[in-house]
Amino acid sequence: MNTTVTPEQIAFYRDQGYLIIEDLLSADELATLIAGVMTTVNEMGSRKMIGEGNKDIQYDKDGYTDATFLQRINLWKTNEAVANVFRDPGVGKMLSELACVDGIRIWHDQTLQKLAWGDPTAWHLDTPNWSFDTREALSIWIALDDVTAENGCMYFIPESHKTAEKKRNAPFSTKVGTLFDVYPEWHDKESVAIKIKAGSASIHNGFTAHGAGANMTPGSRRAMVCIYMPDGATFNGIQDILSAEQMENTKVGDPFDDDEQHPLVWPQA
Repeated sequence: MNTTVTPEQIAFYRDQGYLIIEDLLSADELATLIAGVMTTVNEMGSRKMIGEGNKDIQYDKDGYTDATFLQRINLWKTNEAVANVFRDPGVGKMLSELACVDGIRIWHDQTLQKLAWGDPTAWHLDTPNWSFDTREALSIWIALDDVTAENGCMYFIPESHKTAEKKRNAPFSTKVGTLFDVYPEWHDKESVAIKIKAGSASIHNGFTAHGAGANMTPGSRRAMVCIYMPDGATFNGIQDILSAEQMENTKVGDPFDDDEQHPLVWPQA
């Protein structure tokens, strides 16, 4: 894996809120990851998340996410190929350097597959939806297919992570531009299209505004994503992916330090 970042790349990420890593995976590594993802997706059927039975993760009552992309969560827990990528110490070190933190843990992974003729993904922020508060959380988004404007590439608003706020976000909906009603100061900013080939990746801060276009092709635009939080992040009361049992047994302020649920990827013991 290509996990070495230069001082210039680190500075770009911190200033712009995103970074592209070309050829993160070799051809063989990519093939192994695709096979692992698709095997687990097929095994899960209609289940949305590993370890939670048939718990349905859905962001609104209209089936928005199902029309936008196929989403399956925490594949790393049962698939070795996925775990080998996201628990790799080189990945952990790279992300820690970008985020300027001493240690980093997995929050959760997810495959986001924009299937043929899939709807666009509305502009949104990530961190306000998560169960911890930090400005250093980030996601790595690995393309499993070549990503183009035609099949639904992501778009970022550069530098938006600098002024985004925890309590200001737009709900997931079919209205693509609602976020700009919440942040009118971003309305006239230019977005950046993230068109990358399979095996390459983009990394973005949890406060970087982003969305994705519709898939205007009969093929798929598959991605495998993992969200990371700084070691020491604590519970803020938001459920997100936490089970009812976890909610019952976790108090606001408790650290997410259970290595079975949120493994420490860097530094490794």
